[in-house]
Amino acid sequence: MATAISSGRSNLRLRSIARLLAKRNIIKRNRSFCTKPPTYNPLPNTGNKYNVDGHHLAGPGEKLDKFSWLSQHGPQFHIHGEQVQVITEPAQFYEVLKLKTRRAKHRITYASLYLGTGALEKDLVSSMREACLNAVHAGNSKFEVNVLLDYTRGSRGKVNSRSMLRPLMAEHRNVKVSLYHSPDLRGLLKKILPERFNETVGLTHIKVYLFDDSFIISGANLSNDYFTNRQDRYILFNDCPELANFFNDLVKTIMSFSLDLSPDNTLNLSPGWNCHPYKETDGGLGFKVAARLKINDCLKMEDFSSIGNNSSISAGNTRLTGDNRKNVETDTVVYPLVQMGPFGVTHDEMATLGLFRSSEPNDNILLASGYFNLTDHYMSVILDQSLGKFSILMASPQANGFLGAKGIAGAIPYSYIYLAHEFYKRVKERNQTRRIHLMEYVRDRWTFHGKGLWYYLPSQPLPTLTLVGSPNFGFRSVYRDLECQVALVTENKHLQEQLREEHVRLFASSQPVDESTFQGRDRYVPLWIRYVTKLIKNFF
Repeated sequence: MATAISSGRSNLRLRSIARLLAKRNIIKRNRSFCTKPPTYNPLPNTGNKYNVDGHHLAGPGEKLDKFSWLSQHGPQFHIHGEQVQVITEPAQFYEVLKLKTRRAKHRITYASLYLGTGALEKDLVSSMREACLNAVHAGNSKFEVNVLLDYTRGSRGKVNSRSMLRPLMAEHRNVKVSLYHSPDLRGLLKKILPERFNETVGLTHIKVYLFDDSFIISGANLSNDYFTNRQDRYILFNDCPELANFFNDLVKTIMSFSLDLSPDNTLNLSPGWNCHPYKETDGGLGFKVAARLKINDCLKMEDFSSIGNNSSISAGNTRLTGDNRKNVETDTVVYPLVQMGPFGVTHDEMATLGLFRSSEPNDNILLASGYFNLTDHYMSVILDQSLGKFSILMASPQANGFLGAKGIAGAIPYSYIYLAHEFYKRVKERNQTRRIHLMEYVRDRWTFHGKGLWYYLPSQPLPTLTLVGSPNFGFRSVYRDLECQVALVTENKHLQEQLREEHVRLFASSQPVDESTFQGRDRYVPLWIRYVTKLIKNFF
């Protein structure tokens, strides 16, 4: 009886919070396909422009040109595919993080949602400490460590990300930690929303881990699960100084309007920044305008000078990185795509919509999201405007990161079941089940947090483009949070093979979704969860 009363109170509390969030909505915004692409059995190079099926075979540079329009949405960097490594396992990701951090000689820059508090995370902080000590012994006073985390998630609990890093800050003055606080979490909302719920309003979700001139871009956070049995994606860029400089500048720009953490756990505005994220009386408008100016200045494309000549790329928006200064015949282009909805920065959204809209009938697009909650805009374009064939990979309820969570959070997997079913019904209504497939990631004792996209051109056994980074393609990714990913376009065979292996490996742990999937007893969604999901789906 007590349990039932407690459950009823929890449900009532969630409904009350849902109504408040809905009322105070911060952002107001009035063909068959197999998940396995064509068998990888390359034809001999005969010089023909068409394969045996009559499909056009792209010549050198043609695949890169096809997506050169992405330069409208951000800077582009030409690199060699051999500088890129696809990391596949969480444990490998963790070991690379520690090794690269420990060996850094000039700078370490981390951007993540939060840092966990377990033994593995302590070892990672020890790697930072070792790099700092090495710099001291080498007399390197210019060595610096910059860490950007989210204020709400990084402050959750008594032992948290802040307490993990403060001892390191006290030991080394060259370590700086900044906590981004959403300007939308303010006033009554800030006072009444408890921990965890306050994170739904907005946060920084960017995941970049940089060491000197190399970095990993990922969707993974820095905590135990992401180092052991929570599957994500991770791509390592080695010795790419110009690209690393860009991400270092981007992270430090966000830090410039975040709250600076001190070793004594106090927080202060960053030097030179005068707009408080939640104490001003203008509803956060001044903060948003000033932050937008900072970000736009960082992303200003005309500042990216052209090095060398490349007729397929417009001058003034291209940088060659690493050894490319000596040889402009590169085979890979990287487009950083930034999304910061609260500030009106929408480069990633525009680029993603462009990919969907420009897809042709024989293009294969594989989309992944650990938390499947596509925006209405993305859904309408995929369903009604895109011609490409889609296979969408999402977490099964058993692989959802909220499975087994305490309290109300334990109901979240059922919300995602409801959202997936609603989307599937729209696919069926339009008779698109042969063009759009849904898949569920299922792996015993593993959760799925992967996100991104693989793009296969017609009859190509290897992908030409991938999106990798932090966005989940949901409402909060587009409108509430700070996000960043890269569009990587390549003709490098070895890199393409790595990307194909990554996609095949992830989809190998998946099962197809159809109407019968949602009829299972474990897929029953209580009426109250359906109601609440409709109210708060824009918050997760």
